[in-house]
Amino acid sequence: MVKFNSDKSNNNQRGLVPSFGDVFDSIFTDNFFTKADMSLVPAVNISETADNFHVELAAPGLAKEDFKINLERKMLSISVQKEQSNEQEDKNYSRKEFSYSSFTRSFTLPDSVDENGIIAKYTNGVLRLDIPKREEAKHITRQIAIS
Repeated sequence: MVKFNSDKSNNNQRGLVPSFGDVFDSIFTDNFFTKADMSLVPAVNISETADNFHVELAAPGLAKEDFKINLERKMLSISVQKEQSNEQEDKNYSRKEFSYSSFTRSFTLPDSVDENGIIAKYTNGVLRLDIPKREEAKHITRQIAIS
């Protein structure tokens, strides 16, 4: 696919048939992934405290029922598959609009994680997961007396 560009100074045939250089200009100046494509995968923040890992996934406009969180062999997967249908009836026509959105984010958990203690909450458009560490993996700080 080649972008049509009629803004060239020599507009006799060049606006209709792109030159060889125009094809390469189009490749390097057009965004292959538009911002709309990039926004389909939500941003994730991952932080660590002494006792937990915290995952925050920005996904506004969804409900907690839209999420599916799976843990299999240390692989944590967060996925959404949402289908919307909007139907409008008027005098002589019917208009239907369908919208499908889905994404999956997967993370490999370290061995230090307590898999049975993972908690997930969805509030104000942000999915939060608290992933506790095993007791033996927690950083223990203690003062050592000098004798």
